[in-house]
Amino acid sequence: MPSATLMQVTGRQFKPLSSTSLAADHAVRIRTENTASVDEHAAIRAVNAAAFGRSDEADLVDKLRAGGHAPISLVALFEGSIAGQIMFSRMWIGASPSLISAVALAPVAVLPEHQRKGIGSLLIRHGLELLRDRGEALVIVVGHPEYYPRFGFSPDKAKALESPFPPEAFMAMELSAGALDGVRGSVVYPPVFGI
Repeated sequence: MPSATLMQVTGRQFKPLSSTSLAADHAVRIRTENTASVDEHAAIRAVNAAAFGRSDEADLVDKLRAGGHAPISLVALFEGSIAGQIMFSRMWIGASPSLISAVALAPVAVLPEHQRKGIGSLLIRHGLELLRDRGEALVIVVGHPEYYPRFGFSPDKAKALESPFPPEAFMAMELSAGALDGVRGSVVYPPVFGI
């Protein structure tokens, strides 16, 4: 991997993440999902089904999109084709006396042949940056405890939140310092999550 190699990501330059990053002559471009494109919906569905080996996550993406629950959905283009996708959906924390708005990172998917090349990390970092720019304060993820802390997610930040998930996999991230200070309550996902 040449040290001067850069990947183009919506107008910003990022250094490759590891020696297994994409080859120097290929660039990954991150952009917002074209929600009006039936072809793009089909490609995103295929990416999620291939990445997870089942249709559950692809079905979830379709339902979140159709229900208007996804403030951000991004795709990663590699050689002009969709190689990855991430969705952030609206959720809430049932804190007395009202609901606190938050965002769930779910799912993030990369085609198996493009995994372990930094595409998922690019999608997550770009998505978190967009959420900050939009003034979001909290992000919740249920995922691998070895993977998500590198982006700032922590099970400790989620301790005061009630969820049906294993505590080591249920993590929170403050996009605004102190956003979780004094917050206690149950997480509330859109009904399409089936939780």
